[in-house]
Amino acid sequence: MNYENWWQKIEPAASAALTELWVPVGLPGHAGTRKHTRRALLDARFGADGWRTDHYVRGKLIPKAAALAEYEECYRVFLRSQPALVDWLTTWCGNVYDDNPTNVHDHDYRQPHTRLNHFQDISVRRVLAELADDPAWPAVTPTASEEIDLIDLNDGSIHHMPRAYGLRGRYLLQIRAPESPGFFLNPAAVPVYDPTLITAHPQMEDWYLHEGCQHLSVEAFWQMSKVIVVRYDRFLALGPERNAPLAGLE
Repeated sequence: MNYENWWQKIEPAASAALTELWVPVGLPGHAGTRKHTRRALLDARFGADGWRTDHYVRGKLIPKAAALAEYEECYRVFLRSQPALVDWLTTWCGNVYDDNPTNVHDHDYRQPHTRLNHFQDISVRRVLAELADDPAWPAVTPTASEEIDLIDLNDGSIHHMPRAYGLRGRYLLQIRAPESPGFFLNPAAVPVYDPTLITAHPQMEDWYLHEGCQHLSVEAFWQMSKVIVVRYDRFLALGPERNAPLAGLE
């Protein structure tokens, strides 16, 4: 028995119990267009049921869904503190998107079908829909569920698509890079509502640390809190490769 095979030499019940243990193995950072490539690599290495992405928040690892709730809450607090911005959005815009106008059809944060994850537009739509039904925000009013022609402020193109609830304008707003019309809602430009969401990583260097609120932003929270967690039996099966379990993920 040695460090390379000990789990295969112990009692079967003890070995089987290791499938219930999970271990953090590293921070993946920003995936971008590598979203599907990364998933395929990790599925091949650990099995589709042998790894997941958790988030380190306030001193403990929490599920992705709980971290997304924090992400959305950042937008909720920010938008509720910016009545002039909300008034402009709801008066002049009819919907918002991230990297592609088709983003307007997604209402779920779980997006296995998309090239990129797009969370900011969903958060904005959800928060504005809440305000439309909130008597404390009389300027944000309910709107009919309908498809209309919207003019993309990014390039002037016209798209026939659903109107977001509570938005009564005729423009389509892209929320993305600094050159996009809606950069003021980019997750790098929206601060976290709670500073304890921020976890520093001195070796991490990426675009969101050079835009907007930088390390204090929603994007920084999201990217810097991500942790890949692996089932322990799958981790042990890597053998000598345990020293670099996320090799090739960059």
